[in-house]
Order: sequence, then structure tokens, then C-alpha cells
Amino acid sequence: MKQIIKMEYPKQHTEEFYQLFGQPGDQSNLKVIRVPYPLKLSWDERTRVSRITVHKLVVYDVLSVFEAVKKHYGDDIRKLHLDIFGGSYNYRKTRHGSKLSMHSWAIALDFDPQHNKLKWGKDLALFAKPEYDFWWEQWERVGWTSLGKAKNYDWMHVQAPKV
Repeated sequence: MKQIIKMEYPKQHTEEFYQLFGQPGDQSNLKVIRVPYPLKLSWDERTRVSRITVHKLVVYDVLSVFEAVKKHYGDDIRKLHLDIFGGSYNYRKTRHGSKLSMHSWAIALDFDPQHNKLKWGKDLALFAKPEYDFWWEQWERVGWTSLGKAKNYDWMHVQAPKV
């Protein structure tokens, strides 16, 4: 595996952001990657996926985190719901806004939305508990931002750009 150097990603929706990530939905920027452990779709947990779509600039970030999580948590991945996948690439606007979501560039991932609902704070969100500290440390290690940790909502969501 390629050694990961922490990126200093730009703030979302800035000129630097658009220069780095390009046009949303640009198929030439999208890569399908094989993840190191199977994921269950949050909307149909009977369906397992072994590949997800991400922006070509974040491939090694995502793979590095998944590998570290697999090594650290092992069989506890399922118990902690780190295998419940809520999505990556999805060309759409933010839930309550007019700007495009970071998912439109495939630079955001969601996990276990049922137990980490959009408006839930750390008092309710499963991923705000101490057993997820290593999970969040791995995303931070590669320069990604947790909306839960940064804004105390949307604990399911992690993204490359800063908020």
C-alpha cells in the first residue's frame, strides 16, 4: 500500500476546492475501488458490496483508512456498524441547501445513517462514542473532516474538504 501523507484539503466550495476536485459528476475523476472488507448497504443490509466509487484524488486516503480499521477492529467492525455503508458518489444538492453535496464529487462517505441521523448530536449518535475514536483518528490522519466532530451533527458523514 502506498504511504499516505496527510493532505491539507481546501474548504468546500472555494476557488481552491473547485480547482482541485474539478467539475462534480466528471466521470474521468471517478474511480471504483475494492474495499478490504464487505460493506452492507444501509437501505438494504442483505446486499453486500465490495466496491465503492470515490474521486481519483482520494483513492489512497479511503483505502488506507479501511485497511487500518480492518486491522484495528477486526471482527468488531460488524458489531460497531462500521460496515453499514450509506453511500459515496451521488450527484445531488445538500439535504437542506442549494449547493451541491460533497457526494457529487465522490469526496464524502456516509456510514450507518440509521444510528447516526443527520440532526443527531453526540448525545444520540452512535459514532460519537469513545469506541469510535480510532475510526475518526484514521480519517483525520489522511486529512478528512467529520461533520459530527466539527459541527456536532451528521455523525454518519466524513469528507475530504474542510467545512
